[in-house]
Formats: sequence, C-alpha cells, structure tokens
Amino acid sequence: MTDSHEYTLPRLPGTDWPQMQPGWVWLVGAGPGDPGLLTIHAVNALSQADVIVHDALVAPEILSWAQPGTEIIYAGKRGGKPSAKQRDISLQLVDLARAGKKVLRLKGGDPFVFGRGGEEGQTLVQHGVPIRIIPGISAGIGGLAYAGIPVTHRDVNQSVTFVTGHDQSGDTPGSLDWAAIARGSQVIVIYMGMKHLDRIRAALMEAGRPADEPVAITSNATTPDQRVLETTLGTCLEDAARDGIEAPAIICVGRAVLMRQALDWQALAAGMAPRNTDPLGRGRPAEDR
Repeated sequence: MTDSHEYTLPRLPGTDWPQMQPGWVWLVGAGPGDPGLLTIHAVNALSQADVIVHDALVAPEILSWAQPGTEIIYAGKRGGKPSAKQRDISLQLVDLARAGKKVLRLKGGDPFVFGRGGEEGQTLVQHGVPIRIIPGISAGIGGLAYAGIPVTHRDVNQSVTFVTGHDQSGDTPGSLDWAAIARGSQVIVIYMGMKHLDRIRAALMEAGRPADEPVAITSNATTPDQRVLETTLGTCLEDAARDGIEAPAIICVGRAVLMRQALDWQALAAGMAPRNTDPLGRGRPAEDR
C-alpha cells in the first residue's frame, strides 16, 4: 500500500464512533462492489485498522482508503482457483489479534450472507478473541437494485428466498429441497449459481417452474463492469453462454425481473426511456390500488 490516495474521505462528525482496540477483529461487510455502498461504520473501521484481511471482491478503491502503513492481506476465495483454506484464514485472524493488531476482516457483501463470516466469528470467539460485526449490503439485494430489480414488490411477491448455488464441496447443496423452494417461493435469488446453473434450472423446472418464467443474471453487480442478462428459465443457460456472462453473478428467478422494464434506473439516467412503465399489465399505478 502506498502513501498516495486517489480518494479522500471526510472526517466523520461526532466523537462517539466506535474505536478499534488492539486484539480485536471487526468482521465488516464491504457491500457488493460500488465503494459508495459502504456503511459509515465500515469507513470508520478503515480509518483505524492496523491490518486488513480482505476478500477477492472488495474493490481496490475501498482498500485505497486505508491509512498509510496499513498491512493489506489478500484472502480471496474464488471458485475453481487456488485459494487459502477457510480454516487457515480464520486462524490467521486469531494470530493477528493475539499479536495486538487492530484487525479489519473486510468481506464482500454482508459477512453473514453466504460469506463465511459466521464461521470466522465462531473461530475467533472459541479462541477468546473479541469481535464486532458490521453488516453490509448484500449483492442479492443491492446488486439487483442496481439492475433495476426490486426483490419485493407488492404486485409481484410476498416472499423471496435466498439460496447458494454450491456448498462446501463446490457441488450444488444437497441439503436444499429445490422442489419445495420452487413451489414455495415467488422470487428466488441465487448466489454463486453459475457453475451449476444447468442443475439448478433442471431442478426448478422439474418442480413445476415454467420454462418462460423471467430470469435475470447480473454479473459484477454495482461495478463499472456490471452486465445484466434478461432471459427465461428455459433458455438462461444457453443465453448466458452466448453472451459470455460469468461469475461473480446473482441470479434472480421470478416475475420481479419484469420490473426492470420500468425501473432500469441506470438506463433512465443515461436518457433512455423505460421500455414499459407497466410491465405487470395492471393498468394503474401501485399507489392507486
């Protein structure tokens, strides 16, 4: 880390912001990618940490906000690529804390939403290391919002289910009852599902989800490289391959995807007209119903 910083953060007002103490580990969510989606507590932590242990999807701009001299340690885990074992990462946090460091464990999204933050926190507590948890905006909510897709809309769904597309072995989770999920949830948001999209699609369709059900795949959500593919359950695998849509990606299955036709706010900001201001065909604004 160099002493030159492209970004300058304002000083936080007030005097009662939490202070990091030597020997503590703060488990902090960095959000889905856009540095502006950090919480103020996360910014406060960046200004105090002696050492930052970060995931693969933490934006470089966020790391540039660390104080000069802060030790930066990469601990990213990417599917199919060499990466540190989770147990080793957790024990490294223990060692850093025991060395008297103010340790910031910076994790993409929210540390407790498919982020292994619970495992790391559990290891730290078992070793007598004090912790603080700072939530972050999860990609399954914030990433879809940047795509113009609300995960809930009162004319679309009264339930949403968040699932992971792979388990500790890297396979599709055997503990998930895909048939029950398909029947019981109006909108399904799938993290880390690209590797097994073929199996997930087959399981959902076998359970009765229609082939023409709307699907959106948002890759590199909230970053300048964000891409959104609008497709259907029956053609999503082929369409993703054709368009070169790759991980990291969030997959949304359900009619909430249709709302992107009206709420693609990034297209609106670029001066493009909405494709359909009433994608559900209700004829009246929601507030009038």
